[in-house]
Amino acid sequence: MNTGSIAISALEKGQGILRLAPNWVPRSFCVPGRRIKLHPDDYYSLGGERGGIDERWFSSTTPADNGPLTGKNEGLSAVVFEDGAKTEQVLLRDAVNELKGALIGDRIWQEHKCWPMYSKFFDNQGALPHHIHHRQEHAALTGQNGKPEAYYFPPQVNNHGGDFPYTFFGLNPGTTKDDVRQCLINFTKGDNKITNLAPAYRLEPGTGWDVPPGVLHAPGSLCTYEPQKASDVFAMYQSLTGDAIVPQELLWKDTPENRMNDVDYLMEVIDWNLNVDPNFQANRFMRPKPVSPIEQMKAEGYVENWICYKSDAFSAKELTVLSGATVTVKDSAAYGMIMMQGHGQMGLWDIETPALIRFGQLTHDEYFVCEQTAKEGVKISNSSRTDPLVMLKHFGPENPDLKLQ
Repeated sequence: MNTGSIAISALEKGQGILRLAPNWVPRSFCVPGRRIKLHPDDYYSLGGERGGIDERWFSSTTPADNGPLTGKNEGLSAVVFEDGAKTEQVLLRDAVNELKGALIGDRIWQEHKCWPMYSKFFDNQGALPHHIHHRQEHAALTGQNGKPEAYYFPPQVNNHGGDFPYTFFGLNPGTTKDDVRQCLINFTKGDNKITNLAPAYRLEPGTGWDVPPGVLHAPGSLCTYEPQKASDVFAMYQSLTGDAIVPQELLWKDTPENRMNDVDYLMEVIDWNLNVDPNFQANRFMRPKPVSPIEQMKAEGYVENWICYKSDAFSAKELTVLSGATVTVKDSAAYGMIMMQGHGQMGLWDIETPALIRFGQLTHDEYFVCEQTAKEGVKISNSSRTDPLVMLKHFGPENPDLKLQ
């Protein structure tokens, strides 16, 4: 069976909903926080040289950029198709290229010719270095896309806060460009102390943050659900995080050849006004916002909140179906989803929230819903008489249902 027929058959048999396989990604510069349900023996399944697995990517057509040791198809989600006793997989990227608007909607296909976002869990025991994702104008210089992203901290995967549940965002108002430039010059001298110039915010489960490109940020140690534009572009501006030295090549990652070792270029990548915004928290912090009046939704058996709603590049919702309830939920755009709590049915699919996953094991907790099915409405039943069914849903750009906040 060729790639195209697998994708077509999977969409038809799933009645507009594709089942996806878990997509694990290691980061050599991170220590796993061990909250993403991977079996304790499997966090280093790719070998110590690759580092621990501290990320799971959702609905991804974007390859991970982990240097020369990056595995084939690393970071790319796969569609699972079962035909009798036979199980086959095809990359979601190839399914999108085959099915086009029938999967992601004509609006997104015609404008982007791809699925232009993905989401992930990143799950680190400690904080990440203060780093930056390039704006489009700078990312394009290395053939990439700029990357806005957003954070949400699901309560279900934050049974502990890790070593440093605080995130540095931006720069203190009054910081000068010379202050930052000197930190970058000092990158190879040990601790360049760039976070001395930045405010830190305590992270709160059940809330989130919007992070435009060009904003310095050092994500804290809560397990984070992170919708983002389809890109893995970044540069690390902090030289020492905890006791870990950040390799110099990560400072110059995604710098064009003709600007290598040019500190002025690193300064150009920074969106200065956003970083020194005195109202950064008011403008970037996100509490969940109900999509409809709460009592009205509860009467119908569910509660749905916008959790990422400040970017037009993507958006995300948290859907809770109350115990014992069956609901039909409509959306105006295609979306991927990941189960966070409970079990039940979604369309013809069993959906469940595994407590423990072996590396390479298939699950029934991640799916992709095509646009037509989303518009017609997805029937979801919560099979538990006591436990809510909770899922997170990630959407592509310019969601018609979203009014930017």
